[in-house]
Amino acid sequence: MRPIQTKRTATRLGALLLAPAAVVSLVSCGSESEASGGEDQPDRLTGTVQIDGSSTVEPLTKLAGERFGRQEPGVRVKVEASGTGGGFDRFCAGETDISDASRPINDFEKETCANWDVPYRELTIANDALTVVVPRGNDWIDCISTDQLKRIWEPGSTLTSWQEVDPTFPDEPLQLYGPDTDSGTFDYFTDAINGEEKASRSDFTPSSDDNTLVKGVSEHSGGLGYFGFTYFDENRDKLRALEVDAGDGCVAPSTASVQDGSYKPLARPLFLYPSAKALERPEVETFVEFYVDSHTDFASEAGYIPLSEVQEQKLERDLERLKKHSAQPGGAGDTGGDSGGSGGL
Repeated sequence: MRPIQTKRTATRLGALLLAPAAVVSLVSCGSESEASGGEDQPDRLTGTVQIDGSSTVEPLTKLAGERFGRQEPGVRVKVEASGTGGGFDRFCAGETDISDASRPINDFEKETCANWDVPYRELTIANDALTVVVPRGNDWIDCISTDQLKRIWEPGSTLTSWQEVDPTFPDEPLQLYGPDTDSGTFDYFTDAINGEEKASRSDFTPSSDDNTLVKGVSEHSGGLGYFGFTYFDENRDKLRALEVDAGDGCVAPSTASVQDGSYKPLARPLFLYPSAKALERPEVETFVEFYVDSHTDFASEAGYIPLSEVQEQKLERDLERLKKHSAQPGGAGDTGGDSGGSGGL
C-alpha cells in the first residue's frame, strides 16, 4: 500500500494531549546570529523540549529535533534513550515532555500517569520491522520460523548450538544478543514470539544500546539478535536480516511487507506520547506540530517505514480530535488515546 503524505496548517494542540528516558543527546541548539537581527524579526521561541524513551524511535526524533533547530534556533530538543519502559517511568513522573515508544503504553503505565495527573495522547508516527539478524558470514540460514525463534528464546530454553535449532545447521555455538528488559522492543518481541511480555530466557547479552547489539552479533559467527529495522539497514555490510516464517512462508522485512501485513508477527507501529501540560508551552506545542506535519519525510530520510494509508487516516482523526479538545474547557484532561497496538497496520 502506497503511503500518503499529508500537509497541514499549524494546529493549536496546547492544552490537549495526554502523558513518560538515558543517553542524552542535544539535537538542536542554534545560534541567535542565524537570524538577520533587529526589531523587524518576529519573536523567537526559546526553551527546552525534554524527550526520553525508545532507542528504536530515538534516531527519528533526533532528526526531527535537528530540523526543528534550524527553524527555531532558540529551542533545545534533548533526546534520551532509556528504553520505552524507562521513558514512561520518567514521563509519568513529570520529568519529560514527550515519550518515544516502540509499543503502546501498557495498563500499569496508564495507571501511573493517571495517579501523577499526567494526561497524554498517543500519536503513531512511523512503522518498524523488528528484524532478526545474523552476521554476514553466516551461510547456513536465510529464513527462520516463529517456532524456531520460540524454541531459542522461550524461558527455560537450553538450546546452545545452531545444530539444535536444525540438525542440518553446523554445530556452531549460539551467541544471543537482545534489548534489555526496559526496552519496548524486548516487550514486543517476547509477546509476539513467546506469547507473553518479558517472557524470555535470561542467558543472553542484553543492552539498551542497539549499536552494542549490532557489534555483538556481527563479531561472532554464531551470533543471533533482534532490534529495529533502521539499525539493520545502517549495518548491511556487517549483518544479514533473516526472513521470518509465521506459517505462510518466508517473508523479508521491508516497507511493502510491513504495510501489507505479510511481515508478521514482527511488524509494529512506533509512537509519540506528548504530555498535555507540556503542550501548554509554545516550544513543545510547536515542535509536536512540526514533527507530525513532516513525519513522512522524516521516516523516509531516517530509514523508517512510513505510515500506511489507513494509519494516515487515523492520524488525521487523532489530530482533529486534539483540535476539538483544545477548543473545549478542560480538554487537556483527556487521558485516553487509541492504543490498539497495531496502529491500523
